[in-house]
Amino acid sequence: MNCDFSKLSPAELTVVRRELEERYAEFQSRKLKLNMARGKPGAEQLDISDAILESANPGFAADGTDCRNYGCLEGLPEMRQFFGDVLGIDPNNIIVGGNSSLNLMYDAMTRLMVFGTQGNTPWGKLPKVKFLCPSPGYDRHFAVTEEFGIEMITIPMTDHGPDMDMVESLVSSDDSIKGIWCVPMYSNPEGVVYSDETVSRLGAMKCAAPDFRIFWDNAYGVHHLYEPIVQRDIFAECAKAGNPDRVLYFFSTSKITYPGAGVSMVSSSAANCAEILKHMTIQTIGHDKLNQLRTLQFLKDAAGLRKQMEKQASLLRPKFELVLKTLEQELGGTGLAQWKTPRGGYFVALDTLDGCAKETVRLAKEAGVTMTGAGATFPYKNDPRDRNIRIAPTFPPLEELAIAMELFCVCVKLAALRKIMA
Repeated sequence: MNCDFSKLSPAELTVVRRELEERYAEFQSRKLKLNMARGKPGAEQLDISDAILESANPGFAADGTDCRNYGCLEGLPEMRQFFGDVLGIDPNNIIVGGNSSLNLMYDAMTRLMVFGTQGNTPWGKLPKVKFLCPSPGYDRHFAVTEEFGIEMITIPMTDHGPDMDMVESLVSSDDSIKGIWCVPMYSNPEGVVYSDETVSRLGAMKCAAPDFRIFWDNAYGVHHLYEPIVQRDIFAECAKAGNPDRVLYFFSTSKITYPGAGVSMVSSSAANCAEILKHMTIQTIGHDKLNQLRTLQFLKDAAGLRKQMEKQASLLRPKFELVLKTLEQELGGTGLAQWKTPRGGYFVALDTLDGCAKETVRLAKEAGVTMTGAGATFPYKNDPRDRNIRIAPTFPPLEELAIAMELFCVCVKLAALRKIMA
């Protein structure tokens, strides 16, 4: 039974600290080398897709297109139809990319900076460009934004998505705010699912910038650990409010099959897609159509993808449950940390006491467990309260994960106790 540390006397805290120091020293003596820094699939997740490598690829699309040759810039029709069926969006407004949706996001930002959109001034020619960054959020989104010199504005996350009162207030009054990053389903790192109200408000909000864009990174839209969740259609909400060009929607099969050989896509309005293809015509002659065929041959259709994701969930569920069970056993009731229980996605986020995240991550690394850097889940890697840590349980085998989580919890408690007693 855990006790509330705030109710312990100085003498009791001294005893507990001594015990924690001994546990920590014992972990150090093991010379561990465990890694929970990034959300990579584990080997067993990759293994369930190995039939892709064994398939006999015909080399020709359903309409006779020779996929060994140049052409088909927007992607194979059957690949676009597949994504449309899986995500419930118009396949005519889907453009297929390579293995990385992040690449498509970077390209989208580049086009907006260099060329602008729908006749508006290119962002790179404006005196100031700002972007809204719901936080804790995805470090690679923030890295892209920072690379282009765009000012990032931190938006607090709630249990329903970004703080929409703050978002609406900012975008309505400042035309230099040009967009917002969104991971709408099982957000990175907290696992938050945007509520229907949040989706509707994002689609309908009044923006001072006519070229405001929502970067809708639906990376975990099919990564359910338990029952699937159906989210309100962002395209429909934007169209209903008269904002059909507002969304750039990204998705990929990277964590469905192989991250190194997935298939990505971007979807938007017909007008936006025409712009994208205009620039893609100069950029490339087309992406890997043979890989599109391989992926389709393996997953087949939306029902096949659901079966694949059920297999993925059966492998990931024990890892997430182990993480949450360990957090509750070690930290529940102590008052030293708080966390959410995600129903899908790839991460668990934990908040330590203020001022303890960096020290917790440092202690873990010195004992042999590498975590995502403290602060990484905020713009400029600056967590103003130094408390948020992203736990990535997918890559380590279950037995290694158990050791890493026990050590991590010792580090959370030790860092907090040192701060309290200081």
